[in-house]
Formats: sequence, C-alpha cells, structure tokens
Amino acid sequence: MTHPTMDKITREMQEFSQRVARGLSALTSVGDVTIGSAPKDAIFSLDKLTVYRSRPVESVAPRERVRVPVMICYALVNRPYMMDLQPDRSLIRRLLDRGVDLYLIDWGYPDGADRYLEVSDYVLRYLPRCAEAVCEAAGQPQLNLLGVCQGGTLSLCYAALEPARIRNLITMVTPVDFRTPENLLTKWSEHIDLAQLANATGNVPGEMLNALFVGLMPFRLTSQKYVDLMDHSDDPHALENFLRMEKWIFDSPDQPGEMFRQFVQWFVKENRLVNGTLELDGRKVDLKRISMPLLNVFASQDHLVPPSASQPLGRLVGSRDYATHEFRGGHIGIYVSGSAQRDVPERIVSWLRERDAPKSRAAMKR
Repeated sequence: MTHPTMDKITREMQEFSQRVARGLSALTSVGDVTIGSAPKDAIFSLDKLTVYRSRPVESVAPRERVRVPVMICYALVNRPYMMDLQPDRSLIRRLLDRGVDLYLIDWGYPDGADRYLEVSDYVLRYLPRCAEAVCEAAGQPQLNLLGVCQGGTLSLCYAALEPARIRNLITMVTPVDFRTPENLLTKWSEHIDLAQLANATGNVPGEMLNALFVGLMPFRLTSQKYVDLMDHSDDPHALENFLRMEKWIFDSPDQPGEMFRQFVQWFVKENRLVNGTLELDGRKVDLKRISMPLLNVFASQDHLVPPSASQPLGRLVGSRDYATHEFRGGHIGIYVSGSAQRDVPERIVSWLRERDAPKSRAAMKR
C-alpha cells in the first residue's frame, strides 16, 4: 500500500521538475540580451579606462538642467552598466531625464600589464585626468563627483587631496568604516594572505571575487533566485530582466594585484581612512579637508556595505553642508528596483539643484 505522504512528495517533486524544465526552456528561448540603454559617446581614454558622456535628453528645458556636470566614479570590481541596465531600470536615464550633464568612468578590463597599479594611480593619476577631461568637455571649472561603492571610497581620497576641482560630492553605498560588526568583507579578509594571493595570481581573478561575493549570501544569491525565477517562466520581460542581472553578476573584471592588496590591507584590515593614517605618494589623506557640500546615500538592507559602514562619514569630513539619504533596499536594489528609480535620482538632483546656482558657500552652510 502506498503511503499518502509519499504520494504527495512524489507529485510535488514531479511538479517542481516540470517547472524547472519549463523555466530552462524559456530562458534558452530568450537569446542574448542587450545591456545599457542610454546613448553615450567616449570623450577620453587612458590605459584601460574610458570616460563616456551620456547624450542629454533634448526634451529637458534649459532652465531645468543642472549646470555643473556630474562624473560617476564606479567601483573596479564590477561593470558600471548596472547603473544603466535597461530603459526602465536605469539610474543614468533617470538622472538624464532630470537634466543632469552626465559622465561615467568605465575602468575597463585590467590585464597583466596592470598588475603593479597602486591605489595612488587611481586617486592621483586617473581621477584627476578624468576630471580634467570632463570639465573641458562641459566648459566648467568644477564638477560634481558621484562615487559609487568602492569608487566612492576612491572619490573620498581624491576629494581630500584635490578638493578644488569638486563643486559637490555624492557618495553612494560607499564603505568608509570597514571595521563595523556587520561588515562581512572584514570577516572574510581576516583569513586572507594578501601578499601570497597577489604573488600567486598577479591580477586577482574576477571569478574568484565573484565567488566571494556570492558566498557572503549563498542562499539568496544562488538557490533562492532560481526558485523564484520559476514563478515567472511565462513572462519574457521578467526572464530578460533575470538574464541581464546574471550577465552583470558574472561579468567581473580581474583586479590589479597590487591595487587589490593595498586596498584590502589599508582600507579593510587597517581601516586607515577612519584612523587618519592613510598616505598616498607621501600625502596624508585627511577627510577633514573635504569641505564641499556632501550627500551620503546608503541602503538600509545592504549586505555588502551595511549602513554602519557608511554613516560614520559625517563625523569624519570637514563639510558643514552634509546630508544623508537612506534608501529602503539593498546594494543592488538601489540601482534597479522600482522604488529606487523614483526615489534616488530625485533626491540627488533636488540636492544638486539647490547648490547649482552660483551662490556663496556661506549661504549654503547650515
């Protein structure tokens, strides 16, 4: 006699297998997906990096445009098209729609020739050259700098060492204090011999870092998302969204070995940015020199850069015009979720517009 419970389990397993088969069949039928939707033009290149200028939205009236250009400094560990994944999931498009003159640094794909690049190369060589190119293209003496994740950390160093070029600074899901209890990257780094890793690999393979990030939240970033996908196997739009996200997750550039070693040792393990002990090319990185207006945007449910890692920035900088914006979501949702498309660009642009007119800095202090 067959046990009724076993019959139920068998039926559920068969139904699940059928759902998986339908989902896989639907995914293969989608084909390749396009990434990035906003038209752009290259205005500058140096070594592996390229600076792109997004074409403005012509329907935006001149009086609604943000006068000072915005340059986005993205992280090195992933590709920046997460900010322009598709037309309805694009922080870049939403900023363009609000009249921002927008530029983006694409760091490209480092190779063996880049293994000895250092943090100082990015902060004191690449960022100044990119900023100079943006200001020249925009016809402005200064720019607004938007630093994202690790790119935000590099932007803070640049702003502290070369503050004259920056009109306003925005940090987005940017780690500052790497030693907070919630910081999963800190726990991971405690068990890594960085010198040995750099010597063994030259550049640190992107696949290795991708496995690390997935391993920090293994169920959510592996099994759960594929189970959830089965509920949308009949929706071509949802399947395309899934494939775009997968393409971004696994498109991980290698990291220059020495840059990676220094960044993890100095910022993560030794927390030099918070302790005030960071020096680049013999110059002390003093966050108190950051006196320009600063907006710090972070995500309340961020598992990679928890709020506790970003929030200390306010007490470390010298700016008297400091504001924060907390987005209710995670590290990826802040770019692509529906609520982020409405919330984050509007907050950034409204904050910039308040500081875009040629007012005295004293009038902005509060």
